[in-house]
Amino acid sequence: MSATEDAQVRHIYERWHATVTGQDLAGLMALYADHAVFESPTVLVQFPDRDEGILRGRSEIEQLFARNFTNLRKEFKELYRTGLFFSNGRHLTWEYPRLAPGGAQVDLFESMDIENGLIVYHRVYWGWQGLKALLSVRK
Repeated sequence: MSATEDAQVRHIYERWHATVTGQDLAGLMALYADHAVFESPTVLVQFPDRDEGILRGRSEIEQLFARNFTNLRKEFKELYRTGLFFSNGRHLTWEYPRLAPGGAQVDLFESMDIENGLIVYHRVYWGWQGLKALLSVRK
């Protein structure tokens, strides 16, 4: 991994967490490429009319996070992570573990493909604690 790739990955890792927990929608969207793809079960919960849990383009992703910041406000504001992440410069992963110092939290595994310092493909895997949170906001 080059020094540039390392700096870009660290920037995404730090800023993504800060913007999500701070519910800074504009700051969060600045991390995604215009053509980014987002894949997560929360898509089907927040947009029940969709056939798949995939969004294409920054504007669709922005709509999802706007809803998440409203409907999952508490879960997103109090996210804890260990500080460990894995990356090869083009792929970045980390976990929000179910067991956190403050007790149980939404458990997520984040997986991102990075190109030119921006997220181009983002997959989120929800654990059972996260599933309970999604079911609580399902309409």
